[in-house]
Amino acid sequence: MVRITCRLLSLMVLATHVPGGVAGGQTVVGERDTVSVNDWRCVGQDRGCQRYSGLAQIHRDNVSQLRVAWTYHTGELKDRPGKTIECTPLVIEGTMYITTAYSKVVALNAATGEELWQFDPFGDGQKAAGPLASGGVNRGLAYWSENREEKNGERGQRRIIHGTADGRLFSLDADTGKLDPKFGQQGVKDLREDLEQDIGALSYGPTSAPAICRDRIVIGVSCGEGPGVAAPGDIRAFDVRTGKQLWSFRTVPRPGEFGNDTWQDDSWRNRGAANAWGGVSVDEVRDAVYVGTGSAAFDFYGGDRKGANLFANCTIAIDAATGKRKWHFQTLRHDLWDHDLPIYPNLVTVNHNGRRIDAVAQVTKTGFVYLFDRDVGTPLFDIEERKVPRSDVPGEESSPTQPIPVKPPPFAVQNMNADNVTNISPQSREFVLEILRQLRSGVAFTPPSLQGTVVVPGFHGGATWSGASFDPTTSTLFVNSNNVPNIITLEKAKPGAGFDYTHKGYIRFLDEDGYPAIKPPWGQLTAINLDRGEIVWQMTLGEIPELTARGIPQTGTENFGGTIVTAGGLVFIGGTKDERFHAFDKDSGELLWQAQLPAGGYATPCTYAVNGRQFVVIAAGGAGKLGTKAGDAFVAYALPE
Repeated sequence: MVRITCRLLSLMVLATHVPGGVAGGQTVVGERDTVSVNDWRCVGQDRGCQRYSGLAQIHRDNVSQLRVAWTYHTGELKDRPGKTIECTPLVIEGTMYITTAYSKVVALNAATGEELWQFDPFGDGQKAAGPLASGGVNRGLAYWSENREEKNGERGQRRIIHGTADGRLFSLDADTGKLDPKFGQQGVKDLREDLEQDIGALSYGPTSAPAICRDRIVIGVSCGEGPGVAAPGDIRAFDVRTGKQLWSFRTVPRPGEFGNDTWQDDSWRNRGAANAWGGVSVDEVRDAVYVGTGSAAFDFYGGDRKGANLFANCTIAIDAATGKRKWHFQTLRHDLWDHDLPIYPNLVTVNHNGRRIDAVAQVTKTGFVYLFDRDVGTPLFDIEERKVPRSDVPGEESSPTQPIPVKPPPFAVQNMNADNVTNISPQSREFVLEILRQLRSGVAFTPPSLQGTVVVPGFHGGATWSGASFDPTTSTLFVNSNNVPNIITLEKAKPGAGFDYTHKGYIRFLDEDGYPAIKPPWGQLTAINLDRGEIVWQMTLGEIPELTARGIPQTGTENFGGTIVTAGGLVFIGGTKDERFHAFDKDSGELLWQAQLPAGGYATPCTYAVNGRQFVVIAAGGAGKLGTKAGDAFVAYALPE
């Protein structure tokens, strides 16, 4: 094992340091102006995505009194199949903006849930630009205001920016929902038109919310991940007024560009994915954006892309004015496990070795938190190069080592063997052991094989697109995660397929009753102090009632949809298969309140205040990867009036 010091790990282009503020009260990290604590103006609350609110009307002592204040139903279950809703609402000056399961934009009165207007990107003759990426899911919107503060009573232009999974950007008047005719073509920007490659038949489009940095829209996209041809995963910026493309950062560099030498034998050509599908965080003071990228196509075989494969699986800082790389760090080399960085990094401020440092915290599917200096990319805790098992698949050259942080410790399981096979019953244990004997298993980063390999953490993490929230008053990061293994089995592709290997499917490793094959807990919520790099507490997240009825201790469930944290001392999260919405004590992890939702809350909530009353709202769309019943509701909770 080789330890790499922070000094040697600095992968950077030096930038001028501009001190950032700490979120809380009326200001947030990376913002140039003052933002009302009553609003939730970005999916991450502030542009740096801390998902922290300074509101404290709802607190530890009264959260048990929360009641449903209003419910809005989208109505989409009436005439079409149910789909999951993963949207985090925006709330600006008393108006809430949401996206539905079918990507409509709806404006609501945030105090009552009354509909004000709606816009359908697939209505009124609007045609899809191409196939839907990731099934057409949408996680939210962006808001832009021409005047950050009203001047002489004039607000100026106010826009809602909507990106759809078919590859379009829409600019809507925030007051009326009407398209802005000066943006793109009558309010619509086709994201395919500026690409060098013709991707008309390929899935391509944003599924996470666009980001706003000054007067620019910055997006990452979802796209295919092979084994067939996939669209490029470049990060792109557009003028918020006109829709004109301003720059594009190539995530698979061309000859002469930094990182191209990590693609052997010209394997960069027509290489897809390596995409920032989880969204973008913004530091407007530094005029910089930060992304986490996914694996390069094909996810599970890299014999045709030998090398480390930059900028796949990287946290990247990008100059928002030019699109140039400021620094990067690759958290996983030559990914063979679909272990994308599934979410934007959180922009945080920590106390490290006696100094206040603006930092970047990146959670991963592999179950780690990487913490970097925001200006130069230096890791704040040492990172070790650890040897990992090698592939024996013909043509494959897996990486012999992977970079693992010394601190914080992993928040998700890092191995699977006979010692941690499920123990919910002797029958389940024996069923799983019989399958396990036929597979390759053991430590994380055991490569895919023709025999079949157990993948831990599974394809859904560790961390997922649910991401993390950060409490700036205690330097604590809150991340929900999964411990649900998968099985990946490669097989030779058919002659003439155009690629060497495919796989037998995204198989979850389950017992005979459909429960995860590994020992519980299967879902967890973890609090991590980023000053010290230590886990503060770790709680089981979610319950399976039929197992509880059998006398089995709480197991947790696989979960999708992240946390928010408040000045009232609370961490709110839905996400669990039991379809409940929860509030935990941020200091102790104690469950203080939970409510049964009409369908699974597989989205990150938000909190806001209108007329002095604090609300917490979550989408209850159900369905999705957890396969529970579909819903069409946004449910708002508040204390009794």
